[in-house]
Amino acid sequence: MSIPVFRPCFDEEEVDAVREVLMSGWVGPGQKVEELEKRFAEYVGTEFALSMNSCSSALFTALKVIGVEGREVVTTAQTFVSTNHAILQNGATPVFADIEGTTLNISPESIAHRVNDKTAAIMVVHHGGHPCDMDPIMGIANEKGIPVIEDAAHAAGARYKGRMAGALGTIGCFSFHALKNMSTGDGGMLTTDDESVAERVRNVRWMGITRSTYDRFRKNGRARAWEYDVDEVGYKFHMNDLNAAIGIVQLGKLESTNAARREVAVQYRSAFEDVEWIEMLGEKDYAQSANHAFVVLAEDRDRLIEHLAEKGIDGGVHYRPNHLYSVYEPYRRDLPVTESLWTKMVTLPMYPSMSNDEVLQVIEAVREFEPLTT
Repeated sequence: MSIPVFRPCFDEEEVDAVREVLMSGWVGPGQKVEELEKRFAEYVGTEFALSMNSCSSALFTALKVIGVEGREVVTTAQTFVSTNHAILQNGATPVFADIEGTTLNISPESIAHRVNDKTAAIMVVHHGGHPCDMDPIMGIANEKGIPVIEDAAHAAGARYKGRMAGALGTIGCFSFHALKNMSTGDGGMLTTDDESVAERVRNVRWMGITRSTYDRFRKNGRARAWEYDVDEVGYKFHMNDLNAAIGIVQLGKLESTNAARREVAVQYRSAFEDVEWIEMLGEKDYAQSANHAFVVLAEDRDRLIEHLAEKGIDGGVHYRPNHLYSVYEPYRRDLPVTESLWTKMVTLPMYPSMSNDEVLQVIEAVREFEPLTT
């Protein structure tokens, strides 16, 4: 059996939670969704947490409620395309800033050079689960009166100076995809302290309808359940109780599964620190990474991935910079750090259930590789 880059982490507890919902007679958005939202807000430390069917939906909705159409959003190209698709889907222009070479996160200095009078928002991505350097970013944003959206898809449980990722900007967006640190099978969460943002998100995520189905049918005994308004054209972005039930279990395990990820990362760092052709990304003093992905910079990257495959080990690339895709050609600009590093990026296997034998297999396979260029 091959060793994958990521592996879902479920057991009988999640199975039992799903069975309970299936037998309850209510599988749509309901009690479990409300419970997950309450628990997640308490965990992250925000006033509001609003469940979504994906992080992509959360990112789109965040920009929708801020209102960015016809303006610019400063963002990173070093991310999955959903981050920047959300900008285009909202009729805005992505303005790509460069990254820090030590973390692959967006550079505050580069942001400062991109912000102007047309900037409607700043979008940051906590790459691999390592928080961006948020103090200087928020300093720029606050000076200009610009909202900051955190793409925390990789960063459930990550901390910046003791504060949780997703509670540092105006809005946080999390992914609960099957392979993320916390999963609902698929899903997402939007976090904020702004009541007006939260209220608007509730409408946008459910067709613009002003009363949820659960409120109308279960909480109010079906009395006049047809009475509601539709005050804008919304979307079908809500989570259901099946996904939420899985999420409640997963949230309860998040600190322990993140600790297991950290143990794998520690082993990798120790094993590769003397390998001259590998450059490891650092964990800054201000950060506690969620260790979603373990990315190294390696010479002869493509041959290394082929070598790992021959050993039954998957290697990934996270990610090809978005500005190199044809759809983003009109928005290309000079990103020297991004472009110099992405051809060296290799994502090594990382998941909570990874056995010590699997970790040692990866280490051995990497160490025995001989690059043609150094």
